[in-house]
Formats: sequence, structure tokens, C-alpha cells
Amino acid sequence: MNLFTDFEERIKTLLSTLDIVREKEGEVDLSRINVEAPRDTAHGDVATNAAMVLAKPLGTNPRALAGLIAEALGKDGDVSEVSVAGPGFINIRLSVAYWQKVLKAAILAGEDFGRSQAGGGKPINVEYVSANPTGPMHVGHCRGAVVGDTLANLLAYAGWQVTKEYYINDAGSQIEVLARSVFLRYREALGEEIGDIPPGLYPGDYLKPVGVALADEFGQSLLSKTEAEWLPIVKNKAIDAMMAMIREDLAALNVHHDLFFSERTLHADGAGPIRNAINDLTFKGHVYKGALPPPKGQVPEDWEDREQTLFRSTEVGDDIDRPLIKSDGSYTYFAADVAYFKNKYDRGFEHMIYVLGADHGGYVKRLEALARAVSGGTVTLTVLLTQLVKLFRDGEPVKMSKRSGDFVTLREVVDEVGRDSVRFMMIYRKASEPLDFDFAKVTEQSKDNPVFYVQYAHARCRSVFRQAAEAFPGFSLSADEMAATVGALDDPNELQLIAKLAEYPRIIEAAALAQEPHRVAFYLYDLASAFHGHWNKGKDNTSLRFVNDKNRELTIARLGLVHAVASVLKSGLSITGTDAPDEMR
Repeated sequence: MNLFTDFEERIKTLLSTLDIVREKEGEVDLSRINVEAPRDTAHGDVATNAAMVLAKPLGTNPRALAGLIAEALGKDGDVSEVSVAGPGFINIRLSVAYWQKVLKAAILAGEDFGRSQAGGGKPINVEYVSANPTGPMHVGHCRGAVVGDTLANLLAYAGWQVTKEYYINDAGSQIEVLARSVFLRYREALGEEIGDIPPGLYPGDYLKPVGVALADEFGQSLLSKTEAEWLPIVKNKAIDAMMAMIREDLAALNVHHDLFFSERTLHADGAGPIRNAINDLTFKGHVYKGALPPPKGQVPEDWEDREQTLFRSTEVGDDIDRPLIKSDGSYTYFAADVAYFKNKYDRGFEHMIYVLGADHGGYVKRLEALARAVSGGTVTLTVLLTQLVKLFRDGEPVKMSKRSGDFVTLREVVDEVGRDSVRFMMIYRKASEPLDFDFAKVTEQSKDNPVFYVQYAHARCRSVFRQAAEAFPGFSLSADEMAATVGALDDPNELQLIAKLAEYPRIIEAAALAQEPHRVAFYLYDLASAFHGHWNKGKDNTSLRFVNDKNRELTIARLGLVHAVASVLKSGLSITGTDAPDEMR
């Protein structure tokens, strides 16, 4: 039950009964009307801008129109008070009976309270992580992984048909560097003294087990082969080993993709998929032969001052046209991006999200241009850039990892502080803002540690039911029984907690539509704070305690409130990919 949507519909229905609106039926746009919580709860429970957005098209004064709307709203049985503020805002205070109705809906819905059909079952592709398979995941990948996974969970909960996808960059020069690095470790595993790792190769110790595995499987046979012979063998083994490690790292973070798409498949059959994608763009008039002027600033190594096959991307929103085929006939990296995007489009995705690191800002316009060109503007594409993560321990920067060679691995962070702390803190800030992650702070058992505070609220909820079982032996309740007693709840403190619960459906839809999963984490912290605050009031005022062994009916009603809080906390934590523990020690 979304109370904001409910009252938005009530106001629109009410407006259709007003003479001033009926006289201009068909000329008035009601879509701009919204109902939201006022910034100051002292003004009311909900507020609407209806008079502000309709006064001009109706040819009247906003405050005068607000008075008409307020008078009509005052006759609604679920409204206890209506007032007009400022130039025409309408503030509404809801009746106790309405809040009880909201709580009843929350109790009966359980963990589905807040579930939405905003997505209408439409397929949406969320691609995230997509790290080169050249080493273990690092903390930068970690944030993108959590943001992408949480967003995918959120969109699924809000009614989209989500595919979680990982694009394996297993083609190109970095894979040959990986294979040569692994071959060096293979020689080392056979007993050869390799000395310092040559510049340009990957130095991390994580490649040693791959070299040992090659030695176990092939013995010394690869040494007698030419590079042209051993390179493809080692390349395939190295990619498989790296992807197995990456999958293990992601699993430790509770990240599981539906599909791993290999870039190598785009280069199969003589790069047929790439050629076909370029042919499609050519047919649509987006490809031409020409030369590009040198870019401003530093000239990249692959820039060519000669005729190439170019994507006319400036005509669809890009800053410059993009090369697709070099003068020597080879395909550019971007050509593979074109083929991959078209593959997604051909699979039926008209909604796509790319979650990329902050260093990929230059990709945004070219991907948006590509989407317009391939789909004719029908695809909705979003590129989310996740900003950097800085690691600290008690305020001091964390040193680099020995295992990786030059960075802190995702697995090291998860192993030290736990999966839940990592996941929750990675979205406890907007993805577009830098994040400071302090190992000491995320393991504190205090209000200053958001994941602990939220999980502790759920554990406290479950402890209330254990207390009730002690107070009333053999006590067992169904959702229907709890929902039937909500009429016993009318204390202002309880109503405030119900009001916070009532925000959840709105938060889910708004976060999903804005593609901002951090809003869910923020809301969970606020709900936990409201619950802990109410719990603490019960310490001083025994009449507010959830379990009253002298009043069974009131206890059942309050257990219904606790059940609803626990359900929303568990639902939201599930979206963030973290656990909702029943006990915490």
C-alpha cells in the first residue's frame, strides 16, 4: 500500500468533481500533481502541489484553488485536518484509522510490503563489474559490483525483469600480456630461476598457482613449443583460471551474475558479429570513410592520420566521430563495443544500464550515441559511474597488497570485515561521490556503524517475539491475528513509527526510477533509528513496551507493528544483499 499514490489518486478524483475543473475538462494536465511528505512533519503527514500546478491553466489564484481543494479533502474520512500554506501548498494530516489501515497492509504483506510493479515486467539488462580477467578483483571493482548488484535487486523488486550481466574482456593485448606472465610462472614452477618480473608483465603472486597448474598438466612439453604454439594454450588456461578466481571473489561478496558474456565470441567466425554490427550501422547511414583531426592534448597511440571507417557518432550526440576499422583493416576496440551493444539489443533489451568506474567517463557519450544509432532512439540507456574508494584503518591509509602486487584485493577486504559490512557501506553513499572506507569504523558496534545499527534493529525485533513467547507460554501468532488488532494502536510514538514504515513503498519506486540504490540504505538506517528510539522510550515509560503481560490484545497489536518493521528491514537488507540476523552478540 503506497499512501502517496493513494492520496494522489484521491486528489485527482476529487478535482474531477470541482466545477472549475469540469469546465476545462480535457485541457488540464493532472500528471504534474504529486503528493509527498512535507519537510517539516509539524506541517502535516503529506502535502500536495495540486493547486500550485493547476491554478494557471485553470485561470485562478493558487491559494483560492487550494482553499477549494482543502474544503473537499476535509470531507474525506481518512483526513483529520487540512491546511493551506504559503502561496498554495496543501498540508494534510491523516487520521489514526488511516495509519492503522497502513499498518494492517504492511503486516499482511510481510516482506512484499513495498514491492512494486513500476517496471511493468519489462526486461532490463544491468551490466556491472566487467573487469579484465587479468587478476583478482580489487576494491575499486568492489564498489561497482555492489552498486550494480544492489541496483539489479532493487529493479527486480520494483517490477522489472532483470538480467545481471558480466562482460568478459578476454580479447586484446592485455590477455596476451597475461598469457606471457603466466608462462613465466610456468617456467618458475618447473624450477627455473626467473628473477625479477620484467616491466610490462603482471607481477602479482596470484599467478603462481596458475603456473603450477600448467606444470602439473603439461610437464615440460610447452617449453619445446614456439610462442605461436604455446600462446593460445596458455591464454585459454589463464583466462579460465582468472575467471574462476573472479567468480569466487564475487561469490564471497554475494554477487552472482545471470550471464557471463565473452568478448572473444564477437571475434569468432572471422569477427562476423563485429562485421555484421558495422554493416547494420552502415545500412542506417551512420558509417563513412574519412580521417579524423588529431585530438586536443595528448595524442593516443592508436590515432591515425589517414582514412579509416568511422562511426558518424557526432550526429547522434557524441563529441567526436569514432573509428571502427583502422586503415590496415583491423577492428578498433570500439567496434567490439558496437557488436556487444547490438547483441544486447537483439536479445530484446530496450532498457540497459552500464555500471562503470569513474575512469570510464569518456565512454558515456559514445555509448549513448551508439544506443541512439542502433535502436533509432528506442533504447533507454544509463551509464552509472562509481567514484573511487579510499581505504583507511583508524584514519590512516591502507597499504597495498603483496598478493596483487599493486592494489588491495576485494577478497582481503571481505575476509577482514565481513561481506555484510562491505556491501552495506559500499552503497551508504551516492555512487557518484567518493567513498572513504575505514576498516575500524565498519566493525564498530555502535550507531555510527550503519550496517550494525540496521541489523541490530532486526535482531531486536526478533528478540521481542522471544520475549512474548516467555510472557505468554505457547504463544503463536499469524499475520491475520496481528492485523486484526491494529485498532489498539493509537499512541503518537507508535503512529510515528507507522508513518516511517509507510514511506517504504515510495522509497522503493523512487530509488528504482532514479537508479539510486543508496536511497534504500539511507531509509533502512532511518527506520532502524526510529525503531531504536521507540524501544528506548519503553525503557523509561513501561506503558510503551512492546510486550505487556497484563494486556494480551495490546501486546498482539504491538507485535504486529514489530513484525512489520522486521519485514521491511529484512526486505531492504535483502535488496542490499546483506543478511537480517535474528540474534547479534
